[in-house]
Formats: sequence, C-alpha cells, structure tokens
Amino acid sequence: MTRSPFSPGFWRSPLRGPRFTSVLGLVLLVGITVLFLTGLVSYAAYNPDLSPVNDKTPDKGILGFYLFSWPTNPHWLYRLNQGVHVTLGITLIPVLLAKLWSVIPRLFALPPARSLAHALKRISLLLLVGGALFEFVTGVFNVQLEYVFPGSFYPLHFYGAWVFSAAFVAHTILKTPAALRNIRRLRDGANDLTAPQPDPPTVSRRGALWFVGGGSLLLFATTVGQSFDGPLRRTALLAPHGWAEPGNGPNGFQINKTAAYAGIDAAETSEDAWRLVVVGRAGTVRLSRAELLQLPLHSSALPIACVEGWSTSDQWWRGVRLRDLAALVGYDDGGPPDVFVESLQRHGAFRRAALRANQVADPRSLLALFVNGEALSPDHGHPARIIVPAAPGVLNTKWVARMTFGDL
Repeated sequence: MTRSPFSPGFWRSPLRGPRFTSVLGLVLLVGITVLFLTGLVSYAAYNPDLSPVNDKTPDKGILGFYLFSWPTNPHWLYRLNQGVHVTLGITLIPVLLAKLWSVIPRLFALPPARSLAHALKRISLLLLVGGALFEFVTGVFNVQLEYVFPGSFYPLHFYGAWVFSAAFVAHTILKTPAALRNIRRLRDGANDLTAPQPDPPTVSRRGALWFVGGGSLLLFATTVGQSFDGPLRRTALLAPHGWAEPGNGPNGFQINKTAAYAGIDAAETSEDAWRLVVVGRAGTVRLSRAELLQLPLHSSALPIACVEGWSTSDQWWRGVRLRDLAALVGYDDGGPPDVFVESLQRHGAFRRAALRANQVADPRSLLALFVNGEALSPDHGHPARIIVPAAPGVLNTKWVARMTFGDL
C-alpha cells in the first residue's frame, strides 16, 4: 500500500530529531527577534505620525504605540539598521527552510486536533509557518524590486510581521524550555519527529547543520556588501544595487529611481523653467537655481540608505541648508518647523514627503545642488534634492519643486 504524508512511515529521513530541530529553533529565536526589532525601527524612521503622506499603514491603530521622532544622529543610523534587517533576513533563509523541513511531519499529524488546547497549538503552528514564509518571501521580492504581490509592500509586510510575531511569541513560550533540554542532552532522544523506520544515513546531523550554516554564510557574503563600504560591495551579487555602479564620475553611485522612470521632463528642470517655491508664515518665495547659488552654501558627507537594504558610501553634497530656507520665509527665530516637500514627480509613492523639525534644524540637512563637486545629474535629482542624515532614502526627495514650512 502506498504511504501518504499522513502516515508516520512516510517520513524516513534519519536526520530529523528533537535536538536537530531545537538547534535550528534557537538560532531562529535570536535572529527573528532581531529582525522584528529592526523592522519596527525601520518603520519608525519614516515618521508616519508626522504626516499622512509618510504613513503607508494608516489603519495600524495601537500597533503604532511605539513610534517616536526619528533622530539625525548618528548619520549612518538607518543605513546600519536596514542593512542588518535585510542582510540578516536573507542569511536566515537556509535556517528557516531547514527548520520547516525538520518539523514538516507535524503538519500532517492525525488527528488534526486531539483537544481544544491541541487545536489552538496547531493553529498557532500554521500561523507561524505561513507567517514566516509570507514575511521572508515578500521581503526578498522587495529587496529584488519585484513587486509581484498584490497591493503595497508596506502594509503587507507590516501587518504580516505582527501576525507572525504573535504566533512566534506563543510558539517560543511553549517550546523554548524543551528546546534547551534537547540541546543539553548528549544524545538525541526520540519523539514524533524521529522516523520510526529511518533510511540509512548519508550525512550526520552535525554535517547537516554545517551544510545549513554554509548556505547561510554564502548568502551573507553575497548580500552584506550592499550596505557597507569595502571589498564586500563587489560580492553583493544578490543585491540589485550592489554590483555595477550607474556610470562614472561624481554622480556614479547607486540610484533607485531614474528621471525617466519618474516621468521628469528635461524642459521643466531647465534653468529658465524651474523655480523652487518656498512657503512659510512670512509668505512665498520663488527661487531659480541661480538665486539659490547666491545663498550661503554648505557641504555634508552623507550616505543614501534605502529600505531594500542597499546604501551608498558617504557622498559629498553641497547646497543650501534647510534651516536657511526656513529663515527666508519667516522662521529665523525659535528654530525651524517641520517641512512638507513636493517633487516634480507626479506618480508613485513618496513623490511628497514630510520632515520633522529636528531634521530641518540639523546643519547637515541640505537642499543639495551638487554632489562630489559636480552638479546633480538628472537621475540624482537635478536641479535640487533633499539630503538629510539618517533618513530613509525615499525621504530624500529628488526633483524638488515646492517646500512648505510649518507645523504638520
């Protein structure tokens, strides 16, 4: 008779066992906890409470209880946080797959529920497995800029993380004591994961763990370079922005959105046509690029860091401080307020963005006109773009057309 997955004899690998599963589980316990925390921090960096345009999950309710005003120091804060979040997520993929493989017999165990408590445990397990796959798959697709899932990545990943985390916490509370006991044992005991009639082994459990670890190390080496300077940047084969630089010269560093993709017409960014509109309590000022160049110019060495985990090295930006623009429209005493920035880009997310007063006040926050000693290229936001320390890349608005200062 042909065995089915619901028969214990169907699962015959000699590698499955409580100790093997426990080691993988404890690795995931630490790794996923870090992923969850860095994901929350990443969401806070968008300052979603500041303005509706920054909030991609407007119905979050109490799930936004922890949000705080995002700081500008250290200037590499978002770069580090998002680099850890994305690199760790990709590195854990072999561990997650091995863990799911090791417990798959339990998903087919009969009867489906032996009691109410057992039923709740099975439901939490399904939520855990489904949530883990959903979060890792959507995260990897987002890193690769493949938006094949329905709707926006932000709410899908945000709400999915909370559902998965609830199941993960419940599972951790139930399983961590047993996992620790299993690891302390000198020998692997038998339980429902152990095959009753195992096939002959072709590799030891220790060898299987080394194989999983080697896969994780390989993914780490081909991902981590997208977030940090140095020779590993050339090994970031899995990062869409980590290998080839877009051209040469001062503007030859990573971009996420080209001028053509954003629908920017060269005629509207020409010297004759383009004007920056600055609005505040003292009225409205319209400035050409030549007039901006007559204002005091300052320089800042700042990276661009994106939610996909990639970042540039520090680039030298030169332009007008945001707080000086605020002073032009009446905020020359008591500190500058928040600012609402609008781009020439007409479609797509973050064509408008809001910055908090502390970001405007930072002397490194610029309306940049130059980068690395050369005028901005069209793809980097010519004629002017925002650059703010520690801010997610999408808040560094390109092709700036209008800035409205005031409390948001």
